[in-house]
Amino acid sequence: MKILVLNGPNLNMLGKREPEIYGKNTLEDLCDLVESYCKTLDNCSVSFYQSNHEGDLIDKIQTSDVDGIVFNAGAYTHTSVALRDAIASVKTPVIEVHISNVHSREDFRHKSMIAPVCLGQICGFGFDSYILAINGLHRILSKDVK
Repeated sequence: MKILVLNGPNLNMLGKREPEIYGKNTLEDLCDLVESYCKTLDNCSVSFYQSNHEGDLIDKIQTSDVDGIVFNAGAYTHTSVALRDAIASVKTPVIEVHISNVHSREDFRHKSMIAPVCLGQICGFGFDSYILAINGLHRILSKDVK
């Protein structure tokens, strides 16, 4: 199975931006962690894409030939009807992830525009949020979980 890890705006700044919230590891470190984890799973390959541009993220959702998507939409999570509609327009299951616990932060971060069209949401576990999402997608796509 093919999984896409899709990262939105400012995630290219991991390790530099607010390390007290997001940690000191970089986006490259995150990709290495996820790739290593996927190698431990049967029949699982992963690709990565990051963009600060909403339209590029929409294009990637609509054109990716993958079985599932793990998506950290960054700030677009709370504002983008366009990303919500892009996720709703495809049959590919999407799990929303966040490094921090968005529900314990500023009020504006408590509302996700994309959550209603995602399979689920995982937040607050640092980079492990991605691992939990990959594990969930892998199990569901492998039909281990009904």
